[in-house]
Amino acid sequence: MAEKEKMLAGEMYDPSDKELAKLRQHAHSICRQYNQLDETDSSRDELLRSLIPQCGKGVYLQGPIQFDYGCFTEIGENTYANFNFTCLDCAPVKIGKNVFFGPNVSILTPMHPLRWQERNMFVKEDGTLANHEYAKPITIGDNCWIAGNVTICGGVTIGEGSVIGAGSVVTRDIPANVVAVGSPCKELKPVE
Repeated sequence: MAEKEKMLAGEMYDPSDKELAKLRQHAHSICRQYNQLDETDSSRDELLRSLIPQCGKGVYLQGPIQFDYGCFTEIGENTYANFNFTCLDCAPVKIGKNVFFGPNVSILTPMHPLRWQERNMFVKEDGTLANHEYAKPITIGDNCWIAGNVTICGGVTIGEGSVIGAGSVVTRDIPANVVAVGSPCKELKPVE
């Protein structure tokens, strides 16, 4: 099984793999180009669609943005992200329609082993340094509002219509139509 297949299957993989490195470099280049353009520059939309092929109509990412791959992310129509949107999409990321992201939101699918013996760097046969990691998918339902400085960790689903309060760290699933806040993020009340 190729490292890319392992990564997308949630298995331990080597992120220094040449195919994965090439995909990341391509995404980072597009992000850099996107971030250097004025907000009114119409070529931003073309760059965004080359970075995220499954990108709905009316999606606006303020910038700066940073994606690990882009091609493993799906964004529904009319979604908006404020400044400093980061998406480490080592596993599939599915963002619904009409989702609002505040500034400094991070979507983080990569996971690292807890035991240092498995997490630390090692030297590959060719002499290069590498490490092992795995990734878990993230799903954000339609009509959600993710406030500023929120971190969403791998393996999480946020239900449709939910609001995640500023500064929250989402480490487990959040049901639909609730306000959830905190670190770790917990359901506070229903959306009324």
